Amino acid sequence: MTFTYIAPVPAEQVRQLPTRDIALLLLQHLANSTDLLQYGGTVGSARQAFQEEPDAQDLVDRLSDAWAWLEAHALLSRVPSQSEAFRQLSRDGRDLAKDPEGITRFEARQRLSGQLHPALEDTVRTNFDLGDYETACFAAMKAVEVAVRDASGLDNSLVGVKLMRAAFQPYQNGKAGGPLADAEAEGGEQEAASALFAGAMGAYKNPASHRTVDFDDPIEAAEIIQFADLLLRQVERAKRRLAAATT
Repeated sequence: MTFTYIAPVPAEQVRQLPTRDIALLLLQHLANSTDLLQYGGTVGSARQAFQEEPDAQDLVDRLSDAWAWLEAHALLSRVPSQSEAFRQLSRDGRDLAKDPEGITRFEARQRLSGQLHPALEDTVRTNFDLGDYETACFAAMKAVEVAVRDASGLDNSLVGVKLMRAAFQPYQNGKAGGPLADAEAEGGEQEAASALFAGAMGAYKNPASHRTVDFDDPIEAAEIIQFADLLLRQVERAKRRLAAATT
């Protein structure tokens, strides 16, 4: 009897695609299996399927990298009731296998997988994980606004763009600038910092304050949150500068 081995991913796609894309195709293949998953079995099948290919070992190596990618991103997990050689699709892996478009949401979460500024770790991350991107982005920029007000000591009557302009007002013609402006920076740099914070408020906080904003792209939402994280770290730097000036 002659056996025909089917490659988990076609050889041409293994050659051409980046590791992530090979891994997603491999995930689809594994999702169709009714057996417990084994690395050795998957690679063994690939080795047999690719044996006539001139670059067979390279193809197997690339498929092995794809398996490692799935494990590294927790799309495959161990089976508690079995030996550690066996794997199964994790909850995220099953969800992604059912909805290939979910890779966008998955990659958006990966963008925020590292530690965020403490002001963003609770409400912002929770709402993002729940898929409420509008609330997450608004809360992120609100955290920036609160941090700037606290660091600058400016009045509560100043909000949004006006607050940022006042806090980061550049030094001009010998006149003192805003409380968070960097007196040692060149004038253009001071103006750029003011514009950066004001623009963030105008583009990402103010619209959500007045109307419903449809954030349907989770990657865009993740990047807005990362932008807020950067701004909060700039506020921390300004606070250290203020502290050093008063000692």
